[in-house]
Amino acid sequence: MSESLRNIWTIAKRELVGYFNSPVAYVFIVIFLLLNGFFTFMLGNYFLRGEANLNAFLMWHPWLYLFLVPAAGMRLWAEERRVGTLELLLTMPISAWQAILGKFVACWIFIALALFLTFPVVLTTMYLGSPDVGTMLTGYLGSVLLAGAYLAVTVMTSAMTRNQVISFILSVVICFFLILAGWEPVTDLLVRWAPEWLVNIVSSFSVMPHFSDFQRGVVDFRDLLFFGSVIAFCLFGTSVVLRSLRAA
Repeated sequence: MSESLRNIWTIAKRELVGYFNSPVAYVFIVIFLLLNGFFTFMLGNYFLRGEANLNAFLMWHPWLYLFLVPAAGMRLWAEERRVGTLELLLTMPISAWQAILGKFVACWIFIALALFLTFPVVLTTMYLGSPDVGTMLTGYLGSVLLAGAYLAVTVMTSAMTRNQVISFILSVVICFFLILAGWEPVTDLLVRWAPEWLVNIVSSFSVMPHFSDFQRGVVDFRDLLFFGSVIAFCLFGTSVVLRSLRAA
């Protein structure tokens, strides 16, 4: 393992241990699983659909992640700034990028673990019918990438402030925009006063059509590029913020 990867993993391991040394991690996982079950089986009418797929399960993830992912990631940098350990971290023999990736990877693994614990929904679907396993796998892949995009936004907002609540609110607002940007009522409203090219640009920021492709079992390079671009841009934004703090 290269020195760079070793440093990233060291930071990630430190963050993961910090999560599971706190009851907050277990509370988050329990709430995530309970809400997933409620939205899937109650609001999603899972048993009344008569379909052997995960649509009733996956359709709620953009809205569940809207609050749960910022709640999981809002402390990543805000807490470091609040307690005054940010300066110490940035003076360690690691680069800012390694610290950013380490924290991001740790929280992403934590959220992916919470998602993996929803496997009883998959087992139930396979018991009740003969679902397309490939479609279920791509649905989970899309969910992980969606969570990663929301998390990258949260990492950036967390670096902007030492207040976790402000970080949470900022990331919820930005992620909410990423949901609504391509929503038909919103685009219809924009068409009334904005030129078509501007409406097309705004709607291109929406996560919904890209996530929907994964739900249908389609793995398109453009969807992978979209989520990868959101993650890369937000992590780059985080590095810019941290560089300004180091220079201050």
